[in-house]
Amino acid sequence: MKDEVREICDRAFEELSYLKSLENRKDQKNQKNLQDLRVKYLGKKGLLTVLLKSLGKLPREDRPAAGKIINEAKARLESAIEDTGRSVKALQEKRVIESRRIDVTLPGFFIPQGRQHPINQVLDEVCEVFTSMGFRVEEGPEVEDNYHNFEALNIPNEHPARDMQDTFYVAGGFVLRTHTSPVQVRVMEREKPPVRVVAPGKVYRCDSDQTHTPMFHQVEGLLVDRNISMADLKGVLEAFVHSIFGSKTPVRLRPSYFPFTEPSAEIDIGCVICGGAGCGVCKKTGWIEILGAGMVNPKVFEFSGYDPEEYTGFAFGLGIERVAMLKYGIDDLRLFFENDIRFLEQF
Repeated sequence: MKDEVREICDRAFEELSYLKSLENRKDQKNQKNLQDLRVKYLGKKGLLTVLLKSLGKLPREDRPAAGKIINEAKARLESAIEDTGRSVKALQEKRVIESRRIDVTLPGFFIPQGRQHPINQVLDEVCEVFTSMGFRVEEGPEVEDNYHNFEALNIPNEHPARDMQDTFYVAGGFVLRTHTSPVQVRVMEREKPPVRVVAPGKVYRCDSDQTHTPMFHQVEGLLVDRNISMADLKGVLEAFVHSIFGSKTPVRLRPSYFPFTEPSAEIDIGCVICGGAGCGVCKKTGWIEILGAGMVNPKVFEFSGYDPEEYTGFAFGLGIERVAMLKYGIDDLRLFFENDIRFLEQF
C-alpha cells in the first residue's frame, strides 16, 4: 500500500511540475488544467480516493496506518495544487500588467482638434451681426401649439397659407414648429414695446430633396417701436447682407405675401456665384432670394395685445442652410447632414 501511494504521488507531482513548466514557457498547447489534475487524483473517482475506499480489503490492524499514509498524501497534493494555482495566477496577472505597460518615452497619439459644424458657424455669425445692431437672442419650444404656430400669426384654420407649410402634427393638437415666429409671439405676449429680438433655432417641415430637409435652421427677427417703417427694415437687412456677403453685394426688395406681414417682401441679393452676370444658380437673373420680410400685420399685434395705431414693426426670417450654401458655394443641402468628415473638416 505504501509503495502504491508513493507511486501515485510521484506521478501527480510530476504532472504538476510539467504544468508549471508549460506556464513558465508561455506554452499553452496541450496544457492540462489544474482542475483536471485535481479531479484525476483527488476527485470522487480519483486515484487516491479510490485507494482510500479500498481500505476495507486490508486486515483490520493494517487499516489505520494505511489510511494515515493516504490522507497525508492527499493533503500534500492538495496543498501543492493550491500553491501551483496561486503561482500560475500571479504569473498570468504579471503578464497582463506587462502587456499594458505604457512606455512614457514613446510619442503620444495625435488627437485632431474638433471643429464647429458649418451650420453652427453661420448661425453664430448671423446672430452676432444682429446682436451688434442691438437685437437680443430669444429661444422657444420646438413642439408648439396651433395657436402660437399659426393662429397668433394670422394663419387660422382653413387659411390657404397653411398649404404653404407641410407640417408635422403631434398628438394633442401640437405641431413641430414650422418656423421660429412663435418665439416672437411669446415675446410680445409678455413684454411691452420697444422689442428687438432674433429667434434662432431648428424648424421642421415635411420636405426633403436637394434643397430641402425635414429639419433645418432659421433665424427670425422682430423689431417693434413707434414710427418704424420699411426704410428701417431695408437698412437693417442691407447691413446684415453686407456683413455676411461683403459690402459690395447689391440688395433689392421684391413684393411678396406672408399672412403675418403687410406689406411683405422677398429680399434678393446679387448672385454671389456669378457676381450678377447670370448663371445656373440664379437662373440667369443675376439675383438670388435669401429671406422674407415685411411690416408686422396689425392683426398679429392685436393677438399680442399691442395697439397697431401706436406701434409699428417689422419682421424677417431667413434659412441658415441657404445662407451657408451661398456663403461657401455648396450646391447640395444634404451635405450638411451626411456627417462626411471630408466635407466637415473643410470648415
